[in-house]
Amino acid sequence: MKKKSITAKEFDSLFDQGKDVTEHLDLNSARRHGLETRRVSVDFPQWMIHRLDQEATRLGVTRQSIIKFWISEKLSSA
Repeated sequence: MKKKSITAKEFDSLFDQGKDVTEHLDLNSARRHGLETRRVSVDFPQWMIHRLDQEATRLGVTRQSIIKFWISEKLSSA
């Protein structure tokens, strides 16, 4: 299904009126600026990996999730 093209001014007007503008968006290519991911490699001592795995298991999440959450938490309070 091809989307109907509208101008930016028309789009803004619909948005300002509180209308649903999602039919005019290509959500498959949508990106959240500043939240793009990049892969990094970090080496941890074995004891840290063991403790991370214990905590991740206790919380029912993955090791990667707990690492990202804790780093995010620390950076937010900095």
